[in-house]
Amino acid sequence: MELWISILQFVGALVALILVHEIGHFVASRSLNVEVEEFGIGFPPRLFTLFTLWGTKFTLNAIPLGGFVRTKGETDPNVPGGLSAASPWVRLVVFAAGPLANLLVAVILYTTIFSRMGSPDTAKVQIVDVDANSPAAMADLQPGDLLLSVNGEEVDSTNTLASLIAANLGEATTFTYQRGTETGEVTLVPRPNPPEGEGAIGIVMGNPTNSVGWFEALPSGTAAVYYHGKALLALPVNMIRGEVSPEEGRLVGFKGMFDLYQGVREGEVLPGIPLDVNIMFFFTNITISLGLLNLLPFPALDGGRIMFTLPEILFHRRVPPQYEGVINLVGFGILIMLLLYINLQDFLSPVSLPK
Repeated sequence: MELWISILQFVGALVALILVHEIGHFVASRSLNVEVEEFGIGFPPRLFTLFTLWGTKFTLNAIPLGGFVRTKGETDPNVPGGLSAASPWVRLVVFAAGPLANLLVAVILYTTIFSRMGSPDTAKVQIVDVDANSPAAMADLQPGDLLLSVNGEEVDSTNTLASLIAANLGEATTFTYQRGTETGEVTLVPRPNPPEGEGAIGIVMGNPTNSVGWFEALPSGTAAVYYHGKALLALPVNMIRGEVSPEEGRLVGFKGMFDLYQGVREGEVLPGIPLDVNIMFFFTNITISLGLLNLLPFPALDGGRIMFTLPEILFHRRVPPQYEGVINLVGFGILIMLLLYINLQDFLSPVSLPK
């Protein structure tokens, strides 16, 4: 019974994030006088029409994981009031509105998390957890310690600390820390080959927090989405450099996401954080991923459709709609095959949260 409750919660939240994406397209279309013929919950075949509003049919469809907005004249520029007949700027805004809606939800979720847990001071680095028998544990570094410098170089962010540790692998390294009102120094050797799931010195890095209200946390929530998205886009480069393992950077399908969700519910992430906050953080990851992946300049994705508007904006020459349609159809086919492969991998090589 508990498993089915988890499945329903996961599917409900995932469908909500997908529908937020489609609502973004719908609101942008309606606001810019592009007629919308159908707003579908789920993918066809259609089960029934829920209601009709503003000339749009709101339908319930058989395949639950998804949704769509079907605008009038999507591919035919000769249909008055249709999307394809609209100016390139209108089409660009409509295409971008879905991913941006997902990123807006991420801002709301991050802001809510910070209003609950405190807004992070990103200029300071705090130890959140220490792995047993690690160099940090042997040097008596403790959760709550602030790391001030490494070999005399100031630590002003988690990225700076990670870089300083990476530059001193296998070498005796001096860390200056603050514990309460006291400061101290320890010397330890960052491990070139740490145990799986542990870092070179065996700590989980974080930032100290300041108590804030929801609106006070909004700038931090917005900044967090920016840095989160930046880190996500940097994953392929970091994998090539060997800084991130292929397992950590792999794409996952529906089963993989559910496996990770189960791990979050069992308390296997972000020690010391309440379960509901960990769950919010999990779905923040999902909605940022949805937004950014859909902005990639690949045919059939929103980013690919945006790319087709650029020649018209920059050079006043439109890509013929029939060519655009064929390219998007081929891209859609490639995406379907990729999704099938990713979802199959979830069964053949199940994912798990790093220990």
